[in-house]
Amino acid sequence: MAELPSGLLEACVVIGASSDKLREIYQLHQHGNSKELPLLEAEVLQVHAPPFVSKETSSSQAIGPAFSRVQRRRSFIKKKKRDRPVDDPVNGESATNAEASSTNDDISVPKDLDLIALPQLCFPGGLQLATEQKEDSYHFLVFTDLFGNRTHGVVVQHHRSVQLSHESSAQNGSIQRRNSLRLYAPFAICIISKFPYYNALRDCLSCLLAQLRLGRQSEFEETVKEVSAKLSLVPLPPPGQLHVSFSLRPLQIVLPSREAQDRPVIDINLHLPLLCFTDAMLLQVLSCLLQEEKVVLFSSDWARLTLVAESLLLYLQPLSWQQPYVPVLAKGMLDFLMAPTAFLMGCHVSHIEEVAAETDDLILVNLDDGSIQTSWAEQMVLPCIPLAAAECFASRTESLQLHYDLELCHAGAGTDANERRAHRRDWQHRLNTQIQNIALELVLNIFRDVQDYLNYEHRVFNSEEFLRTREPGEQTFYKTVLDTHIFHSFLRDRLNRKIDAYSRMEINTRNSAPRNRVMTDSPRRPPMSELSRSGYSGPEHRLSRRLGASLPNLDQSPADSMKALNSHRLASLRKITPDTGLKFNQKPVKVFRLPEFPPPLAYHYVQNYYQDMVVSLGKAISATPPDDSSLLARYHYLRGLVNTVSNKRLDALEDFQSLYKTDAEIFPPQMVKALVDSLPASERAQAEKRPELKHFISRIKRDQERERSRSDNNDEEGAIKRFKLPKKHMHLEEFVKCVQESGMVKDQDTIHSLFDALTVGQQKQVGPDLFRVFYTIWKETEAEAQEVCLPASVLEHLEPSECVFKLSSSVKTSRGVGKIAMTQRRLFLLTDGRPGYVEVAQYRDIEDVKVSSAPLMLLRIPSLKLRVRGRKDAFEANLKTEAELWNLMVKEMRAGRSMADLHKDPQYMQQALTNALLMDAVVGSLQSNKAIYAASKLSHFDRIRTEVPMMVPQTTAEVLKHKINPSLELTTPHAVDVLLYTPGQLWVSVSGGKVMVFDASTWSITHTCLQVGTARLNCMLEVDSDQVWMGSEDSVIYIITVATMVCNRQLTEHRTEVTGLTLGTDKYSQKVAYSCSAEGNVMLWDLATLQVRKQFRLSCDRLLSVCNHNGGLWCCSKDSIMEVWRNGSLKHRMSLPEQLKGAGSAFSSILLLPELEELWSVCMDSGEVCVWHIKDATRPYHRVELQDCSGCFCMIRVKNQVWIGGVARSSPKGKVYILDAERHLVLKELHGHADRVTALCSAEDRYALSGAGKLDGKVAIWKVRGMHFVRTSVPESLSLWGRRLNSGRTLGMKAGSLSLVDVPGMKRSSFHPGPGSGPG
Repeated sequence: MAELPSGLLEACVVIGASSDKLREIYQLHQHGNSKELPLLEAEVLQVHAPPFVSKETSSSQAIGPAFSRVQRRRSFIKKKKRDRPVDDPVNGESATNAEASSTNDDISVPKDLDLIALPQLCFPGGLQLATEQKEDSYHFLVFTDLFGNRTHGVVVQHHRSVQLSHESSAQNGSIQRRNSLRLYAPFAICIISKFPYYNALRDCLSCLLAQLRLGRQSEFEETVKEVSAKLSLVPLPPPGQLHVSFSLRPLQIVLPSREAQDRPVIDINLHLPLLCFTDAMLLQVLSCLLQEEKVVLFSSDWARLTLVAESLLLYLQPLSWQQPYVPVLAKGMLDFLMAPTAFLMGCHVSHIEEVAAETDDLILVNLDDGSIQTSWAEQMVLPCIPLAAAECFASRTESLQLHYDLELCHAGAGTDANERRAHRRDWQHRLNTQIQNIALELVLNIFRDVQDYLNYEHRVFNSEEFLRTREPGEQTFYKTVLDTHIFHSFLRDRLNRKIDAYSRMEINTRNSAPRNRVMTDSPRRPPMSELSRSGYSGPEHRLSRRLGASLPNLDQSPADSMKALNSHRLASLRKITPDTGLKFNQKPVKVFRLPEFPPPLAYHYVQNYYQDMVVSLGKAISATPPDDSSLLARYHYLRGLVNTVSNKRLDALEDFQSLYKTDAEIFPPQMVKALVDSLPASERAQAEKRPELKHFISRIKRDQERERSRSDNNDEEGAIKRFKLPKKHMHLEEFVKCVQESGMVKDQDTIHSLFDALTVGQQKQVGPDLFRVFYTIWKETEAEAQEVCLPASVLEHLEPSECVFKLSSSVKTSRGVGKIAMTQRRLFLLTDGRPGYVEVAQYRDIEDVKVSSAPLMLLRIPSLKLRVRGRKDAFEANLKTEAELWNLMVKEMRAGRSMADLHKDPQYMQQALTNALLMDAVVGSLQSNKAIYAASKLSHFDRIRTEVPMMVPQTTAEVLKHKINPSLELTTPHAVDVLLYTPGQLWVSVSGGKVMVFDASTWSITHTCLQVGTARLNCMLEVDSDQVWMGSEDSVIYIITVATMVCNRQLTEHRTEVTGLTLGTDKYSQKVAYSCSAEGNVMLWDLATLQVRKQFRLSCDRLLSVCNHNGGLWCCSKDSIMEVWRNGSLKHRMSLPEQLKGAGSAFSSILLLPELEELWSVCMDSGEVCVWHIKDATRPYHRVELQDCSGCFCMIRVKNQVWIGGVARSSPKGKVYILDAERHLVLKELHGHADRVTALCSAEDRYALSGAGKLDGKVAIWKVRGMHFVRTSVPESLSLWGRRLNSGRTLGMKAGSLSLVDVPGMKRSSFHPGPGSGPG
């Protein structure tokens, strides 16, 4: 049987001196022969570890089972003499007990528990006898195995008197004499757990000691064993809002859960480092840890060492310490400090001088006085944490309330100890949460820009560029940190796009500038306003990794930029509180109280205990509101865990199935895999008879296969590369990869053009020398642009977001002498001498660009001549050898601006800017007579402008507002599969389950590449304000929580791909959801419980969609449209019209217009729209022929219009047709996509949005309000509708418009009366 999950306790170990040695010392002491009490060697005396009994063990033979798991165990031979006399037991034990102990020297130990070093760690200062009773002392241990897995221990040292049993019968006088010479021997009890429940386990030991004091010494072992067995029965709480509590008299003990799956258990007081250090000292310690120095903590309190060390490592989350970690070093382990690697260790403060003298490369941190020093110098000079991050951290921590006594000023003296402990626990939890957020913000401020230098496809981190953009004073710090193991692990998580607390805070704390940016990439060339202010390249202006390396946000308005800048300045002045900007929605914590432990811990009593726990959890599930799915998931997790350990496997699988649907984030795949593998044949047969369980088990197996195949690629997924220049010749494929890894350009088409440019007149391969020269020139041009410092008199003419990308040499122009500067918006002349600004032209105003020649004495010098709209005189610059290059660049920028204006797509301008910069680098690297010709290969937009007329129909230009590119983060365009608008957000699904989320107020991307499964998404539905459902080709409905943008819940009842989703109401007017799948299954979902209320199957060829109307359902398949009653019975079926049958055509979309009692349908291979009457659906009563349309794929209603997305017959370009819903007339044809229109949605009837296939891959945003159609001056009083004329035409008139339409083909002719026409 597979090993089942651990409980709270892994083992309980008792350690002390051997009875032989104690007897010897005691006798010497009684006779006065021992002047000083020697240090004794500690030994393992007892080991208690689960399982305590098995099913076959009777109650008289053992204490009872903890978790009924089967473990291989090994021996631990105690080091003690076997010839111990049995007539002189120590500590009052009977001769029988002593004999039994002597014959049981071979102690059984769990296979993964190493006890060799435990005695030293339990007595780090040595085992010292005492002549008087001492207080109990606690400290904490951390054990790390070879694989980096940590186990935690809590130790209590307790003193007991040492005496020989036969002396108790002596006279009173001798007893008084013995009392004056009494000895006390310490023993240690260590509870070992896989989780750091330090406070809870300390409370458990306190309760254990209370029981030991009340009992007899002969009952010592049985008492320890009984408490150990009880603790092993305690299940661990799942991540989230549910804690677990249990009673271990006299205390009620609480096990706090992890806040999230990616967060660690926190059961310590995180503010201890803040009490030990000043803010500056604490930041210095954290800086040393980030740089992986050899850090040694010192304190006179052993407990303080571990608690502070654990807190420091928690401050660094999500960075995980990868180096050796031993927070408590015993006196005999100081040689560990000679380790050659970085480490974090702790020693007693009495060794600080000895350690400093013996080693010369340590950071010595004294917790008692809060000081830091090095072992090699009196003053420590180490790189500090970046100033801005440090100041923010210090400002927040200053306002923390760290003293609990201040919390109690208004409170009275409580009489209930457990109530006081609960109050303190709540206060500590709030404080810990504040400290966690502050520490996470510190890490975020240090590493926020790292993601901008990552290439996710090739798993490359451009560390050179990242370092170059850091402040000079921070260079040393970052250079050291970037080479550490701790940063490498962090980087791997970023490249894997891990959604953790760091990434969630990064999204939540973005300021307005990054939120409004369209490009989400590396900051290479900041705007001039930033350069002039500080020279710092902040996160506000980032590169397009897909298009170019040096691109700002071209869409950001000047007002937005100045607002962001001013808010940043004001933020540095106002007082920051611990929660400013860090308050996130936190659900209230629930505590599940375990039943009382069974008195005799025998097998059947333990099974009853588990059954009581299952019953209690069942009651908790019933009492939890269905909409609190998060809490329900935690209860299902706990009940599944309890059913697992009590061998109720099928019940456990049902709970885990509910968990899988309710919150997949905390679903334990390994545990469930072990559970499925352990099913005996009889139970497996029962599971096969239950369809839901059978499907769940098959899905678990599929997930296992997928995980196994993914693990085969683990090395590739875990690898992180630093960009390096090539060392061999590269063909096209290698060249594309190298350029993308460098971060210069990401778009494959652009890189192909660059390859053609660099290989003009030679073999189609790029040599390493040529690439190195090209890359160097690219970087030098960037650096030169960043070094430009413009005076305020020049900056006032530029927009705040503008960047200077290229400067010419100083030349003579028709408007003075100076350097021509190129930004993304304009050309201007930076005059020599005192720098001044002379406007040359904005790109959209340039009418003509050509290379001319200017006379200079007897010579003709090449010059660049520009003719600008609205100016009489042309601008001419004597650029000499640069003239041809500037001619190419300016033409490309002009063409890019023209394309961007025509298509309302700023990406054209960004692409043109990238092309221009690449031209510059190509000419500089080739240095030949073919350089200009080679650079012309990159003149993409200018070539289009010359060869193809850049005409956008007037109708399209009037309606088109903007375009966005969801594939910006990807190397090639991807088809838009689904569009969904929710209030304030636009959801765009592209191939492979990737979802991009845009801010609907600015149309800027807010969430990049949410991964929802791995298959294509077919449909999306906003169920309520907090969740979005997504139907996938992998047959799963994924539920996204809008607040966190995390997919925690999955509905897995469908067997084939989910194709449609819709909302409706049941017969009780309760909101429900319907889903359909390709094979014809339709399911009705209870939104509260996420359970299937009803399902039925329709006979059809690929069911495509489902919609709800008037208590029934309309379902569209490829071959028919069906109206279905709620119970699943078919009301009637509408087949393809006769003229479409046999042509391979199929329905693609339907649209219900209830108030008109109409249903519209379109086909994927036809340009005809069929209008059906709902009450008489035998055949379509009206048809509309769409001109130049070979197929339609989607359809929506916007106000009184119907928008249809299709593809043209004459070309592969996409078209959007706008039809009048009442008159069935084509109002407009919109040409906005280079590929067929695959998705449509409406944004509050203000905008309509269309998405196109992979040849285009963009989303067009169309204006709905204020649309102007061809109208006449005929008054509304003469409105006519549907009057059939004798000629077979229909005269349509409404709201003053008059149209004459041929009915069969719906060809429209409009009458336009003259301005003087009257009503007649």
